[in-house]
Amino acid sequence: MFDITTRDIKYLQGVGPQRASILNKELDIHSLHDLLYYFPYKYVDRSRLYYIHEIDGNMPHIQLKGKILSYENVGEGRSRRLVAHFSDGTGVVDLVWFKGLKYVTGRYKVNEEYVVFGKPTVFNGRINVAHPDIDPAEGLVISSMGLQPYYNTTEKMKRSGLNSHALEKLMKNAFSLLQSPWEETLSPKILSEHHLMPLEEALRNIHFPQNPELLRKAQYRLKFEELFYIQLNILRYSKERQKKYRGFCFERVGDVFNTFYTQNLPFQLTGAQKRVIKEIRKDMGSGRQMNRLLQGDVGSGKTLVALMSMLIALDNDYQACMMAPTEILATQHYETISQLMFGMNVRVELLTGSVKGKKREEILKGLLTGDVKILIGTHAVLEDTVGFASLGMVVIDEQHRFGVAQRAKLWGKNTCPPHVLVMTATPIPRTLAMTLYGDLDVSVIDELPPGRKPIQTIHQFDNRRKSLYEGIRKQIDEGRQVYIVYPLIKESEKIDIKNLEEGYASICDEFPDYKVCKVHGQMKPAEKDAEMQRFVSGEAQIMVATTVIEVGVNVPNASVMVIENAERFGLSQLHQLRGRVGRGADQSYCILVTSFKLSEETRKRLEIMVQTNDGFEIAEADLKLRGPGDLEGTQQSGVAFDLKIADIARDGQLLQYVREVAMKIVEEDPESVNPDYAILWRQLHLLRKNHVNWAAIS
Repeated sequence: MFDITTRDIKYLQGVGPQRASILNKELDIHSLHDLLYYFPYKYVDRSRLYYIHEIDGNMPHIQLKGKILSYENVGEGRSRRLVAHFSDGTGVVDLVWFKGLKYVTGRYKVNEEYVVFGKPTVFNGRINVAHPDIDPAEGLVISSMGLQPYYNTTEKMKRSGLNSHALEKLMKNAFSLLQSPWEETLSPKILSEHHLMPLEEALRNIHFPQNPELLRKAQYRLKFEELFYIQLNILRYSKERQKKYRGFCFERVGDVFNTFYTQNLPFQLTGAQKRVIKEIRKDMGSGRQMNRLLQGDVGSGKTLVALMSMLIALDNDYQACMMAPTEILATQHYETISQLMFGMNVRVELLTGSVKGKKREEILKGLLTGDVKILIGTHAVLEDTVGFASLGMVVIDEQHRFGVAQRAKLWGKNTCPPHVLVMTATPIPRTLAMTLYGDLDVSVIDELPPGRKPIQTIHQFDNRRKSLYEGIRKQIDEGRQVYIVYPLIKESEKIDIKNLEEGYASICDEFPDYKVCKVHGQMKPAEKDAEMQRFVSGEAQIMVATTVIEVGVNVPNASVMVIENAERFGLSQLHQLRGRVGRGADQSYCILVTSFKLSEETRKRLEIMVQTNDGFEIAEADLKLRGPGDLEGTQQSGVAFDLKIADIARDGQLLQYVREVAMKIVEEDPESVNPDYAILWRQLHLLRKNHVNWAAIS
């Protein structure tokens, strides 16, 4: 038996070097294994015959049995086509070909019986089927034809004759080679306990199912396996790390924490904040290294929870560090935490790329002596020159903006790895969190602090600009500030949308009495910070910006967020932008401005934004509408969602189920020596080595 994982696709009948090269480049198919795991995207029932008198041009496909009555050449030059008049005795349809005309007349004879399959359309009052599939009726058992698979192909593939039908033939050739017993990829115990089809049967039925029930069973088996190995990988990795790294045991909650809680806490904690702090305290006192993901919507009070967690480290004579992806966000955290700690004898410092010379030397020295208790910084914290006397707690904000290797560098700042709290304001649907951060414990702050008014979101078409500008004027006259966000910086010839440069000029013309600042990602950092500061200080009343302000700008006085061409943004991004307002006690507004012409999906997206302020609800909807790979954060996280058949958005229940199965196996066989699970560990090793891009998330 040859190994299907290494059998080169070019040796398969019907492929050869030229087609192999196209399959390599277009679909990443290199071996027989790759081909067999390239699954159909839909199926058409070929076991049903229609009569011509019962069909119409709106049907997705038809299958007829009858005879070609005659051929006719129609048109000249490029518009020349061959028409066959085809009848089953109940009516006549026209079969049409625009190329390969000689081949057709030579192959399909008049008055012989054929089975014809294709998509019907209406032309000049008659039913047409262009380039149909045709098979001789003799010996063809319609009831056994089952469901015909359809495969996604590219234009380049089609030009080389590799359309869906050609791929179907290649699949049949591949299966004809694989006669010997197949090596199973799941253990007999799992197959029997979870009523799963054997692998060979599942693969045959995913490509050529005889009926819908067999197709459903094949899909279930293959989805189960795909999600199972992702979870087994995550959970085993997590178990190995727990064995390897014992954490600091922070048993004491002492003076620093208690003084802050009784004297400096600016407002009463919400129930959700109290719950999350309890979960973190339990982790830090358990003797194992904490790895916890803290999810909380914009404005939910994550920074306060992070600070109180860091104070527990201080009470146990350790230092804490908070890392943010941008200088603006790091500075904002530093200012917030310094204000919260006012009057307490705790040295808090900020370390970014801008901190140089004597000040930098003082901070580095203070870290080594232990005088600096809390360090807040950017990537600058990761530099080799930055050392700690005793780093016990690390908080990473907006962690998807840091690579795994960068985060791991923080671990090396101490002999024993510090406790890690990862924070994100991008709400992640539960199913996605299980895959992206499956080795982390998850805490959720699902309550906003008291006194915050829900942001009113309004969808407005761009022909009502006059009333929009009147509303902006009213808010500024009441002492508020306004964001106006554009999707592009400079005009694009391809995309006819408002751009920031044009928008900035027009806003300056429209509001000559107010100061307008401008911020985008292509500005130099110092220039960007200076413009941002004009807005933060209140000198400028309007900020015109791109999505550079999506994370980390905190101006409680800003009460209006206008998003131009809102149809160009994903739901999660719209929600992040909306979170820039509503940070004070005043009523805030988010105005989604679009053109009138919108797709159905875009209308749904905007309706969701108008209806709810719940980030998790929005993230779930975004996942269903756009898929995991398109969500903000998942693309930067380094995790490739190269799922062949499972769908994170739609297979959430199955994902939860297989996670429990994988958890049980990891607990039963922590050393990977149980012979019952030998197949699983071997297959996991192969997947890690050959096929799956699984980034280790920490």
